[in-house]
Amino acid sequence: MIPYGKHAIDSQDIESVIDVLRSEAITQGRQVPMFEAAISHHCGVKYSLAVNSATSALHLACLSLDLSKGDWLWTTPISFVASANCARYCGANVDFVDIDPATYNICPQKLQAKLKQAQLSGRLPKVVVVVHMAGASCDMKAIWALSKQYRFKLVEDASHAIGATYEGGNVGNCRYSDITVFSFHPVKIITTAEGGVLTTNDDAIASRIGRLRCHGVTKDLSLLHCQTEGDWYYEQLELGMNYRMSDIHAALGLSQLTKLDAFIDRRIAIANEYREALSELPLQLPQYNKDSQSSWHLFIIRVKSKTVSRRALYEHLHSVGIGVQVHYIPIHLQPYYRKLGFKAGDCPEAEQYYQEALSLPLFPSMTQRDIDEVVTALKTGLAH
Repeated sequence: MIPYGKHAIDSQDIESVIDVLRSEAITQGRQVPMFEAAISHHCGVKYSLAVNSATSALHLACLSLDLSKGDWLWTTPISFVASANCARYCGANVDFVDIDPATYNICPQKLQAKLKQAQLSGRLPKVVVVVHMAGASCDMKAIWALSKQYRFKLVEDASHAIGATYEGGNVGNCRYSDITVFSFHPVKIITTAEGGVLTTNDDAIASRIGRLRCHGVTKDLSLLHCQTEGDWYYEQLELGMNYRMSDIHAALGLSQLTKLDAFIDRRIAIANEYREALSELPLQLPQYNKDSQSSWHLFIIRVKSKTVSRRALYEHLHSVGIGVQVHYIPIHLQPYYRKLGFKAGDCPEAEQYYQEALSLPLFPSMTQRDIDEVVTALKTGLAH
């Protein structure tokens, strides 16, 4: 089976982890700060804060922005459920903005229309989480302008998008957002096995996330309520979590980061091959954006055949060893969110997308033979 995604681990990665295992500190040592510094350098951002998952990162982002009961967070329905669940962890309400059918990202025009309506009813969002679907940046400049007009905080869920660019800058620089979140799950662009990072240029946000990921505890003399009693002294300022990344995971991330450019180049090459080979088939292919470069975490096609359904094509491809996947089931149609009042028809573009979408295999170690097998299987399946 050719999977839709696959991590790439080499001897350098393995040795980096072994070196930490042989060291005196396997957690809270030197590797995490080094990884954070490397991410900051790559993104061109002031602060990077490493955590144990992107889900934790999204939760911390919401907490650091004081999202709480009675507040609203808006996001896209086409993402993994974590992009919405982070609001529920804080006791906040969730709503969804439909997607652009061409980019699969949150639609700025639909967002603007929904904001105008929400302003009239007094239910504007406190936070909007945009998702860079498949590694292609949202229209951040337009959405940032709306955040200033309607006074909401803006979080980029860039779980798919490390190595992507927008307007000549690397995604994660937070030029047009308050916080960016990356994921390093094994099927993502680079991996720390499990892990995530938040980036921000805001001093106060960075300071608070640093505390919240570590139980809400600090030794910062300027923040202590009482006079320090010695080097051991700390205070818990608020209720935090243990969301820290270990040095083992950070060492793997540091090693992987040295290969990021090569991974992206290979992903771009595979995407280009797919686009050329599939151009004559009854499929909607991903668009290129002149203002940005996707990291190509996923290559998503939409099945437009009048004779072959998405399900039939999915089953055919799996039967011949092509591990296509569907990203994603619209969040608002999940049973948990249906119980909150969401229903079919709330986001028609997202729902139509879901009926047609398939993610093709795409990972750096794909061979030419793998690519050819995927293309041949698609042609055969669509000819039935």
